[in-house]
Amino acid sequence: MKSYLSTRICSLACAAALIAASGCATTASNPKDPFEGFNRAMFAVNEGLDVVVKPVAQGYDNFAPLPVKVIVGNFFGNLWDAWTAVNNALQGKGGEAVSDVGRVLINSTLGIGGTFDIASEMGLTKHSEDFGQTLGKWGVGEGPFFFWPIIGPRTTRDTFGWMVDTYVDPVWHAWITDDMALRNIMVGTRYINLRATLLPADKVVDDAAFDRYTYIRDAYLQHRRNEVFDGELPHQVPDYEPSD
Repeated sequence: MKSYLSTRICSLACAAALIAASGCATTASNPKDPFEGFNRAMFAVNEGLDVVVKPVAQGYDNFAPLPVKVIVGNFFGNLWDAWTAVNNALQGKGGEAVSDVGRVLINSTLGIGGTFDIASEMGLTKHSEDFGQTLGKWGVGEGPFFFWPIIGPRTTRDTFGWMVDTYVDPVWHAWITDDMALRNIMVGTRYINLRATLLPADKVVDDAAFDRYTYIRDAYLQHRRNEVFDGELPHQVPDYEPSD
């Protein structure tokens, strides 16, 4: 079972593929992106950093045995399931929150520290919830779109949500053990594993997009709306009309 973050990336790739299939061009101006000049500059920074990161991720994807990649994804996904449970509870989804707690308890024990996803085999579905989604459920608006270095695309709402997610992230708080080396190894391993899961999405974007920036931006915004409303988007008038 993939980790929480890698599942989100794969979902974003699917959203991009849906945009391509619908024939929508992504070259039109988007009013949700009033700082496009800044965002394109940050996108270029990320593309530059990826010249180094992507080959490492490709090496990991090509040479790491599949069981190792599964174990890595399961381990980090189990760490995040606890925060997913909190967000489901904050969103009023008690049944899913209880299921998430059950997943953590089962996978942390029978799954040997989360390295094996026993809970999914027992029928407990893995959910993907973060604090940005919770803010959306509470009625907080998206706000302007930003493309940040390293962390990538975010709405204003999701930027604040990401700050909270990072604050409670047990991987980043591994410094509590006074072992900075352990924290850095865990952060680096998770990041490379995450980037490796994005490799299939690279091909989707490269094949379908004339402008990678607008394509990724529009796919992200569409996908996040879908996540906040759990796939049941309210009827609304489009805030802009893409060009043909």
